[in-house]
Amino acid sequence: MSTQADRGKKIHIQEVAPRDGFQNEKQFIETEDKIAFIDRLSAAGYAKIEVTSFTSPKAIPALRDAEIVMHRIRRNPDVVYTVLVPNVRGAQRALECNVDEVNLVMSVSETHNQANLRMTRAQSLDQLADVISAVRDSRVAINVSLSTVFGCPMEGDIDPYQVFELVGRFAALGAHGVTLCDTTGMAYPSQVARIARETRRLFPDLALTLHFHNTRGMALANTMAALEAGVDRFDASLGGLGGCPYAPGASGNACTEELVHMLNLMGYDTGIDVQQLLDIGAALPGMVGHDVPSQLLKAGPRSKLHPAPRQGN
Repeated sequence: MSTQADRGKKIHIQEVAPRDGFQNEKQFIETEDKIAFIDRLSAAGYAKIEVTSFTSPKAIPALRDAEIVMHRIRRNPDVVYTVLVPNVRGAQRALECNVDEVNLVMSVSETHNQANLRMTRAQSLDQLADVISAVRDSRVAINVSLSTVFGCPMEGDIDPYQVFELVGRFAALGAHGVTLCDTTGMAYPSQVARIARETRRLFPDLALTLHFHNTRGMALANTMAALEAGVDRFDASLGGLGGCPYAPGASGNACTEELVHMLNLMGYDTGIDVQQLLDIGAALPGMVGHDVPSQLLKAGPRSKLHPAPRQGN
C-alpha cells in the first residue's frame, strides 16, 4: 500500500512494446509506422524505451529493420534507448547505431533456456560474457534480463538462490543493471516481495527492474509487492502487447497505461500522462491488425465521466 512518504516518489517506466511487443506480431509493422510510434513514445515521459532487437533477421523477421529504426528515430536526451542483443555480432551492430544501453537475455531455467535460446545455460553465460567484454569499454550501459525468475512452465518453481547466483555473476562481469522477468505470469505478490527485497540487499549498486506479465491477472498486484520492496523501475508494454510462446493462450506484458494509471492515482511520480498514452495506444489495433489486451483503452481512465441515463416516462 502507498504511504504518505511514497507520494511523489519517482518511478521509472520503461516501454518494451517496440521490441517485446512487435516481435510477437505475425503482421509486419512497417518501418515508418515503427519510427512514428517510437517518436510519440519519446515525447510521453518515459525513462527508457526498448527500441528493437539486433538479432538475426531470419530469427526475428518482424525486427529486420533494426538499424533503420534506430538511426531514424528522434531521440529525446531524457530517454534511455535500449536494444536487445543476443551475441557479439548483435552488440557490434548496436554500437554502430549509438545506442544508450544493450539488454542481454537468458533464462534461469535450464529447460526454458534451451527451448527459447537453443543453448544450455552454461553456453548462454559464455556468450553473454563475450558480449559484456565487447561492450564494457564503451559508454554503453549493460542490462541483463533473466527470464523465468518466478517460475518455469516446464520445470515449475525456481530456486531463488539460482537467481541470486546469476545476478552475482553478471554483476562481477560488469553489468550495470538487472531485470527480473516473470516470463509466463507465474509470479505472485509475496514471492515477488521476497525476491526483490533480497536482490536489492545483495546487489545495492545494480539498477533493479521488474518485468511482469499479466498471464494470470496479477501484474498490478505484483507491481504493488515490488514497490513495497523498494523497486522503482518497471518494464511495461503499451496495450499489453507481447507474450511468451511457452504460455499458450497467455496475455502479454504488464500494460503500460494500466500501470501508469494506478501509480499516478496513488501519488507516485511516473512523469507520464495517462491520456497521452491512451492517445498513442489507440493506434495499436490498426498497426497490429487485432484487438489488444488493455482494459484501460476500452474503459478509459477513472476520471472519465458519463452522462446520466435518460429517465423514462
